[in-house]
Amino acid sequence: MPFCYVPRDEVELRIARLQSSLQHQGIDGVLMVQGVDVAYFSGTPYADFVYLPAEGEPLILYEQSNAQREPSCEYLPIKRIEDIPGVLEEAYGRTPSTLGLELDVVSAKEFEVYSRIFDVKRLVDASPLILKVRAIKSEWELEQMGKAAQITRQVFENIRSVIRPGLTEMELAAKAEAHAQCVALAPIDIRVRDYKTEGYPWHVLSGKSGGMVGLLDSPTSGEGTSAAFPCGAGFKPIGEDEPVMVDFAYELNGYHMDETRMFCVGTMSDLARKAAEAAIEIHDWVLEHVRPGVTVGELFEHSVAKARELGYEEEYLGPLGYKVNFVGHGIGAELVEYPVIAGKKEDELRPGMTFALEPKIVFKDQFIAGVESVFTVTERGYQLISQVPVEIFIC
Repeated sequence: MPFCYVPRDEVELRIARLQSSLQHQGIDGVLMVQGVDVAYFSGTPYADFVYLPAEGEPLILYEQSNAQREPSCEYLPIKRIEDIPGVLEEAYGRTPSTLGLELDVVSAKEFEVYSRIFDVKRLVDASPLILKVRAIKSEWELEQMGKAAQITRQVFENIRSVIRPGLTEMELAAKAEAHAQCVALAPIDIRVRDYKTEGYPWHVLSGKSGGMVGLLDSPTSGEGTSAAFPCGAGFKPIGEDEPVMVDFAYELNGYHMDETRMFCVGTMSDLARKAAEAAIEIHDWVLEHVRPGVTVGELFEHSVAKARELGYEEEYLGPLGYKVNFVGHGIGAELVEYPVIAGKKEDELRPGMTFALEPKIVFKDQFIAGVESVFTVTERGYQLISQVPVEIFIC
């Protein structure tokens, strides 16, 4: 697969949208230090910082000690972080009075450094503005997600041929991950923003593993492989006739997919099959209500109402006492993005937003049944980006 470059006009559009937000909020400029944001607004893998003024051209900075190759003339070298204010002074004739930082990810120690080196009146959180710009995907971004979906379709097709009784959850997960990397000739780099969240591609849970709650902010956690990683696929062998949930996250060219399908080798029990069918019905019901202007909170309530109608109120989104308050999340340059499809959230759907919709039904200590697909909001409704058939796979 050829190296993927970000088109220049794509980066310019992103910059223009964020600058408009900075001007509206009265922020003189924003210094971006988080890797995904830096790459998103620079279009290059070699930058360490991006400074974007409310008006004018951005500065792309790199630390000389970290340079992997000779950068173009558009990059400015710095020897240390303390050099940044002087670089801004030289480039713009002044330093910002109000400076935005990514305060959802910048550590307290880093914040102390920026507070010390910048002589500003206010340091404010620019992350909400950045994430709202990133929430609306361009045609180019949707194309990258579509390419990722082509790979994951092949991954799920391959699982049908390799799953068998006796194979452990982790072995099946490894086969899925290896197949994806071999097809795309690229590694999988799952990116998550929250420092407390683990990003991994293989949430494969069979039988009673699917009914295990625990570490994750998720309807079910699984056993994992050790005390250091007590979530996701474990060493439990997959049994014949038991439900297997494959929740596979994937990233290609910097854009993610997150999809779930149910598998079974043999005959799935009526209890598990009906729950899996109900999850698909909830999934389809929510999609019927997707259109611009609808709030994510309304979508969540539609899902809860349908689960209640189908008789799964107690098991929906986790067993009693362990329920989560979301049924989906934004997705794109990171696995979980703004906004989240959650109860009481008032963020409105807009064309170009992309979401992973994931209704799950959990029978504690027995199994999980669920489905997850990625879709984009269109002018009139939605379009699935996922290409994996929305069905139960009996192998």
